[in-house]
Amino acid sequence: MKSEMDSIGSNQVWTLMDPPKGTRPVGCKWVYKRKLRADGKVTAFKARLVATGYTQRPSVDFEETYSPVVMAKSIRILLVIAVWSIYGLKQTSRSWNMRFDEVIRGYNFINNDYDPCIYKKISGRSILYLVLYVDDILPIGNDVKMLGNIKAWLFTQFSMKVMGEASYILGIKIYRDRSRRMLGLTQSSNIEKVFKRFKMEHSKRGLLLMRHGIKLSKKQSPKTDEELKRMSNIPYASAIGSIQYAA
Repeated sequence: MKSEMDSIGSNQVWTLMDPPKGTRPVGCKWVYKRKLRADGKVTAFKARLVATGYTQRPSVDFEETYSPVVMAKSIRILLVIAVWSIYGLKQTSRSWNMRFDEVIRGYNFINNDYDPCIYKKISGRSILYLVLYVDDILPIGNDVKMLGNIKAWLFTQFSMKVMGEASYILGIKIYRDRSRRMLGLTQSSNIEKVFKRFKMEHSKRGLLLMRHGIKLSKKQSPKTDEELKRMSNIPYASAIGSIQYAA
């Protein structure tokens, strides 16, 4: 908690002031989280002070809001491009993104038109990408010295933590074999969690998601009150969503 408060202070997250007359301040609370490794083991316990945004009123407490999130396929593509060291920097939402965008453009990075959470800088034969996921930064490049320089420069602009060579991002484990110049991605840990959530960890595994030749139609939808009640307790949409995320 002290580390979080120190980070808030160094990043000048807020300015202490008296609330305007007739306004209702938005409260805050502590959120606690465990930092996991790629194998699912706990490496650290984290505390984050967050505003109770659910009490905010549109057009009264806020106008615009968004959290910059890179597309999963963009991460896969850039990891294919990566041929040297990959570092993970840990450093929140619209205000943070606006500040980051302004600062990083000052260092001659350009935005990707297709995915605005990707920044690129080219210097001669050296190419460097910065992948932004809210307040996590994943630098990828083919020049180790250039990667070191941008890391050092980011430290002069923001209060951050270096998480070492990237091995885990968005539930995806990153593994590599430098001798064979190979890099792979796996979501085994995330998929195992999905199995446990839907009580399928002991189910027989198959090559297909459903039986070959099966045909689904609206006629199979529940019709009676008994069928509707039974299906209301089956997390079908959640299961499909989990499968789509993994895909």
